[in-house]
Amino acid sequence: MSTDITLSRKFEYYQARFQIEFIFRDAKQFTGLSDCQSRSSQRLCFHFNASLIALNLAKYEAYNRHSSPELFVFSMASYKRREFNRHLLYTFINKLDLDPNLILNHPNLPSVLSYGTLVA
Repeated sequence: MSTDITLSRKFEYYQARFQIEFIFRDAKQFTGLSDCQSRSSQRLCFHFNASLIALNLAKYEAYNRHSSPELFVFSMASYKRREFNRHLLYTFINKLDLDPNLILNHPNLPSVLSYGTLVA
């Protein structure tokens, strides 16, 4: 940090750069940004775009589900775990022939779906 007030613009660039690093980290860890083995530039471009779009769609969906007055904090690890829990729950409902209305309307459903997620 600095006491020079003329440097404020540079700090905004640093903050934006820091956010971009988070985007690429999440895309590498969770959406397979670095997993493409193609050598074709068109296929690589498609793969990179698909990976970043998947990350943006996850953020968009999480933001739309956010309803509390607290600041919105996004964790791709928590999002991925929550969606896995949701998929596993629906698999149990289908395979065990359970009543979905009974389970999906239960008051403890949010705690079951957030099992294993990170606390922000």
